Amino acid sequence: MNRTWILARREFRSYFDHPTAYVLVVAFLALALFFAFRALYAGGVATLRGMFSLLPWLLAVFIPAITMRSLAEERRSGTLEWLVAQPITELDVVLGKFLGNWLFALTALAGTLPAALGVWLVSEADPGIMVAQYVGAALMTAQLVAIGLFASSATRNQITAFILALAINFALVLMGLPIVTLGLPGLLAEAAQRLALLDHFDAVARGVIDLRDVLYFVSMAGLFVALTYLLVAGERLSPARGALRRLRIGTAALAVAVLASNLLGARIHGRIDLTRGNLYTLSSGTKRVLKGLDDVVTIKLVVSQELPPEVMLTLRDVRDLLADYRRAADGRLRIEELHPDRDTTAASEASGLGIQPIQFNVLRGDEFQVKRGWLGLAVLYADKREVIPLIDRTDDLEYRLTSMIAALTTDRKPRLAFLSGFGARSIWEFGAFREVVQRQYDVRSVDIENDTTIVLSPDSFEVAVLAAPQRPLDAAALDRLRSYLDAGGAALLLLDGTRLNPQMPMSDPVFTGLDPLLEEYGVRLVSSLAYDLRSNEQVSLGRQGFFNVITSYPYWPIVLPASDDHTLTRGLSALSLAWASPLEITDSARVRPLFTTTEYGGRQPAGTIIAPDVPPNPDPSELGPQIMAVAVEPRAAEADGEVAGASERRGRLVVIGDVDFLQDRFVQSNPQNLAFAANAVDWLAQDEALIAIRAKNRTPPPLVFETDFTRAALKWGNLVGVPLLFVAWGTSRVLRRRRLASRRWQEELAA
Repeated sequence: MNRTWILARREFRSYFDHPTAYVLVVAFLALALFFAFRALYAGGVATLRGMFSLLPWLLAVFIPAITMRSLAEERRSGTLEWLVAQPITELDVVLGKFLGNWLFALTALAGTLPAALGVWLVSEADPGIMVAQYVGAALMTAQLVAIGLFASSATRNQITAFILALAINFALVLMGLPIVTLGLPGLLAEAAQRLALLDHFDAVARGVIDLRDVLYFVSMAGLFVALTYLLVAGERLSPARGALRRLRIGTAALAVAVLASNLLGARIHGRIDLTRGNLYTLSSGTKRVLKGLDDVVTIKLVVSQELPPEVMLTLRDVRDLLADYRRAADGRLRIEELHPDRDTTAASEASGLGIQPIQFNVLRGDEFQVKRGWLGLAVLYADKREVIPLIDRTDDLEYRLTSMIAALTTDRKPRLAFLSGFGARSIWEFGAFREVVQRQYDVRSVDIENDTTIVLSPDSFEVAVLAAPQRPLDAAALDRLRSYLDAGGAALLLLDGTRLNPQMPMSDPVFTGLDPLLEEYGVRLVSSLAYDLRSNEQVSLGRQGFFNVITSYPYWPIVLPASDDHTLTRGLSALSLAWASPLEITDSARVRPLFTTTEYGGRQPAGTIIAPDVPPNPDPSELGPQIMAVAVEPRAAEADGEVAGASERRGRLVVIGDVDFLQDRFVQSNPQNLAFAANAVDWLAQDEALIAIRAKNRTPPPLVFETDFTRAALKWGNLVGVPLLFVAWGTSRVLRRRRLASRRWQEELAA
């Protein structure tokens, strides 16, 4: 092992003696960092996904360029024969070359670490995902280095070695893409998918180190190292002797074992979830629901044996999640798979469950053919069932499954009163929100302006929701709401302090009549518009010539959690609001701020122009965080046990200075809006089992800079500074070697 490490250090150091290596490193870093910062700044989110999505393609070219000379040059110059004549083995040479090349490739990859560190320091980026991305990149680099070393051992020509390694790399990268798999039969397409490099790297880059992915990279690297050893050692072994035959048989057996383990390794389980909040691990709420089952629940997964390759990763995640459910349920959950494309009985059962096939294209011969496939599931309990006809995403699958199981196994759903009247918005205006709350709650519409027959009390409704009344509530309606809260009720208030003028781009004040009630709870709604000069959405100003002009719109602020220790903000990174009004807290003992703007937030009085091309121009001294959502904690009793008075209300309350954020278009843009509103309802109903599940947020946090200098320093310090460091280091090393060589030459001449 000591000889191997000596050779590895020799190989590693040799790269830093050639200017070509520095050119390759600088070119690699320039491309990787350019695409990283382009995605970072254009998207405004704190993630290096843009760089890591491109990384397999960059490394597929970069690594063959650095490995092509490793063994090919040794063979061409004859130094390989001299090397193996020393007291070292061919295995020492191969392993030393592999480790040296891998360390050099990792050194180049380490040039991107300052960018990752900078993004983490200026944002709430998930460090666990970053660690997993670099672990995946290191494993992928090992595989590609092994391939490059194999290609270099197969020829004496460096260019031939480069082309051969490039061909193998791109074959592994491309084989999982639809452009390739569409033309393959089902079994071959699935095999190509499991051997594709991109799918395994993407799975790790999510933040989960799965044993199957580690096995893929390690086994493939080991296979190509073994093939390299076969080519190097085979030249010194006589074909007439048994050693070469045994070496060939052993290498062939290893190749078969590697292919079999990767093709048949779907049942291999074991993973490390490095994401913040364990996004890919069952939450405590799910485990609590499963432990509380009093009878067997059946989940039927309806899936075709032949599916498009692009959904195979989704299917893998679904099966992994269902396996976790089965283990957590302790025998009270049964998982069944139906294959309607192979069994007519299964097809009839799937149709009876309400799961219909979808159509997709496959390439057969020279033309596309339309085929049918299934990917859905049904949850059955007693004589009830819930169905997901098509599983097109898995980021919210745990929440959907757990909420289905909870709804099926609960005898009575809690009731939610959606209050109408006084110009308040109806629940039918919030399609996504209505769909979510109806899974867990019996939703009723209550007209508090005209209908006095319905009793509004905590016994009849656990939660009440009031969305943006446009006219002041009268005394009777206000008393009904006050009595409901005093009796222990809970309410979600979505309030607007202003409304858009339909005639021109400006805001008009709104008077809700709720001010006296809010004051009693320590909250005040401000009749102005909140804005944020740093953290905001972008809108289009339309086309100007050939270009679509995009600009920041401060009146659509992206607000951040005020703290991470409240149930309603835990796991959420940001909400996207629209024409929202700030709140003020007058009782800090009871009221907790939930979401605020950044320090560059401000208020614009009603009646001013709010067009996208007319940004606010405030005095910097007036800027500061604006509170946009608060939670009022209940106070049920005094210390002596007596019921609290009017100054200390009993009901839970969540107040948000916006209602538009819950419209479907904003929910589609930022799903965290919906998660927060649904969490608020559960918290108000004191049913917090699903909050931890729903708060599993896979959306990267926003990237907000405190100053323009920080923004520029992060970008140019990495794009220019890091490559220049490599150039400076390389220049100094090469010049120093030249001086040493010149000095030795002069000493030789003098001697």
